[in-house]
This record gives sequence, structure tokens and C-alpha cells, in this order.
Amino acid sequence: MESFIIFAVFVVLVFATVIPYMKRVKKREAKSREAMERGALHSEGPKAQHPHIDIGQCIGCGTCVDACPEGDVLAVIAGKAAIVNGHKCIGHGLCADACPVGAIEIVMAKPSISADMPQLSHEFESNVENLFIVGELGGLALIKNAVNQGRDCIDVIAKRIADTGGPSKDPALSDVCIIGAGPGGISASLRSIEKGLRYVTVEQDEVGGTVAKYPRQKLVMTSPVELPMYGKFKKLEVSKEELLEFWNDVFKKSGLVVNTYERVETVSKDDEGVFIVKTTKASYRARHVVLALGRRGTPRKLDVTGEEHPKVMYSLIEADAYTNAHILVVGGGDSAVEAAMGLAHQKGNKVTLSYRKDGFSRIKERNTIRVQECVDRKILEVVFNSQPVEIRDKSVMLEVGGAVREMPNDYVWVFAGGIPPNEFLTKAGIQLGQRDMTKDAQAEVKK
Repeated sequence: MESFIIFAVFVVLVFATVIPYMKRVKKREAKSREAMERGALHSEGPKAQHPHIDIGQCIGCGTCVDACPEGDVLAVIAGKAAIVNGHKCIGHGLCADACPVGAIEIVMAKPSISADMPQLSHEFESNVENLFIVGELGGLALIKNAVNQGRDCIDVIAKRIADTGGPSKDPALSDVCIIGAGPGGISASLRSIEKGLRYVTVEQDEVGGTVAKYPRQKLVMTSPVELPMYGKFKKLEVSKEELLEFWNDVFKKSGLVVNTYERVETVSKDDEGVFIVKTTKASYRARHVVLALGRRGTPRKLDVTGEEHPKVMYSLIEADAYTNAHILVVGGGDSAVEAAMGLAHQKGNKVTLSYRKDGFSRIKERNTIRVQECVDRKILEVVFNSQPVEIRDKSVMLEVGGAVREMPNDYVWVFAGGIPPNEFLTKAGIQLGQRDMTKDAQAEVKK
């Protein structure tokens, strides 16, 4: 009798656990299939870092789906995890961290997608001796990768310098010139201070690189990293403001100096093999160069009449600085949508978001929901199949479905992406070409 009772209790516990779990799995699969049928989930293939799922190990628990902050990149279909919207993946790796059976690793897209990447050694050195490339420009995105690479390449440089007589004693000759003050450049600069190297760091804009250009309160996904002169930074989610504040604090404590608003024009070598780095303000001589530029490059423009007007901008720093204005935002990506929503929430603004296609296809799921809410509340107008054709002092001429209409306007923001700095790299002698990015990413994951 006692054995029967124990067995009965066991059966009840199994049903109490398994049935709700199966319901969740079926509900998740149904939701995924429903989305696929209505065309919401589609994949043209991942464009950068993305999860590789080992189907043999995957148990279909859906933990990776729940962990993904981008919305619908992953789904559980037929009892297994699958990538259903690869183009939305930014490769933060939280799905891999969450997987209880280790069935996910972060790899890169196929080589043909990244055919114009710099040729780098395992030490991040380009084909130009003593010229290193770190971070997004080298092919691997994420703050974590940029920080690690910036630190590691300075270790390589420091060893070479130690083997050839030690740091420079000449105040006109730097051991290393670091170009860019984003995550990779900051890490490289801090490591240079740690190693006692003579360094100079230049940044064409403000400190923070691409991160500083994110719309206010945009979350930056990261994972624990070891930052020189600070230690391990453990937070997995931080806002732009938190990260920039953290960096500013590190700057104060370390004494790090960055020459901001100084754009590099050329990088070349003299007859002695010393680098000559010419900027808009000065010329520097350095034994080594670290490029931490990112791939955003120069903002892509619309090439329309009036675009040179000072009211036209290509990044939004503080939305609350703009109120009671007629605003046009141009673009269909996350940056454009987030900027438009941020501006729409400011007092008295009338914001129009113009996109040349007939619908959004590459924005995060949470942005899809939020932008529709803004439209429903009538604080944001979205005009598809439209594009500006002329920008005037107090208005904008917008072509919509073949017809042109004039709209009152005080400010225009253009989010049309950036032109990668390939021409700059080529002039510096750096070879670009096809690289097996999957091998690169797998090696990075194993570190």
C-alpha cells in the first residue's frame, strides 16, 4: 500500500511538471509557426555574429528564446531551437550563456558575407607590419571583443618594444598611436599606460565611439570583460549613459588623455619604418599603430538639395534638447526608429518618420511593438514609400508614392548607415579580402 502511494505521488509530480512544460513548448511553437505563416519571421541569414545550434545536443527547452533580448531571433520549432530571424541577431551571446546543455556557440556568418574584411594575423596585426586592427573594424563586433583585442594587441606591442630596447625616450616619437576612442581604443590606451608605453590616442568625435552615438537610454548588451587598470566589469546590461559614465570615471582615475575631435586623414610609413599619422590638427610619429575605428565610418548622406543645411544631423545624442519642433527622421533601421520615438516623446514635437520601403523588416521586435504604440497614440507619424527630395530653411519636400508634398520642418535626422572606411584602409596599405570569419569567431569563443 505504501509503495502504491509513493508511486501515485511520483506520477502526480511528473504530470504537474511535464504537462505545464509541454503546454509552454506547444504554445511557443504555435506562436512561432503563426508568425512564420503571417510572414513576420523570415531569415536572409545572419550578417555577423550569431548562434550556432547543435541540434544533437539541443533539448528544446526554449531557454535561449527567453534569454534573447532582440525578440524573435530564435524560436523552438518541432522541439528544437532554430534561428528564424537571423538578420536581427547582434551576437551578444546571452542565448549561449543561458543554454543549460551547451548546445549553442557564437560563430560568424559565412565568409562570402564578409568579403571586404582586413587580413589579420591571430595577434590582430594587418599585412602592414606593426599596424593592428581591433574591434568591429576587424570583423568581430561587441564591446567584449573590442576590449579584449585592444588589451591583447598592446601586450604584443609591449613585448616587441621590450625586445628592441624598451619604450621610446624621444618625446616626438610615440610607442603607439591609437586611432579611435571606443571600447577597443580605450582598452588599448589603458593597457599602454599600464605597460609604461609612450602613447597618443586620437578620436574624430567624442569619447565612446559608436556607443556615444546611440539614442539616449539605448541598452548596450555586453558580457563580463577585464578592463585594464580597473578589473572585471560584470554587468550584462547597461545603458549608454551608465557605460559612458563608467568610462569617464576610469579616465579620471587612470589619467588617460584622448585628443578628441581630431580626425585622422592618412597613415603612412617613412623611410625608417616609422608611422606618420596625419590628422586634421597635427602630425604624429609612432612605432606602432592600433586602428580602433569601428565600421560605421562616414555617415551615408541622402544627396538631396539643401542637405548641407545645419539643421540636418546624422546622430542624436540628447532628445530632450529638442522640443516644440517639426522634425523629420529618415531611415528604417533601429537607430532611426528609436530616435523618432525618443523625439516624439518630447514636449510639443511633431515627428514624422520617413522610410523609402513599404514596411519595417530589420528592426527589433520590441521596436516594432513600441513604434506601433506611438503611431496609435498619434505622437508619431510613419510615412512608408517616401523620401526627402529637398530640404529648405523652414520646410522639407517629401516625395510620397510619386507625389511631392511640403512639410513644415525645423530639424532633419538622417539614419542611412555609414560608409565603411575601406578607402582609408587601402591607402594605408591594408589588404582587404575574403576571410573565414567562422574560424575567427570560434577561436575568439574558445579564449
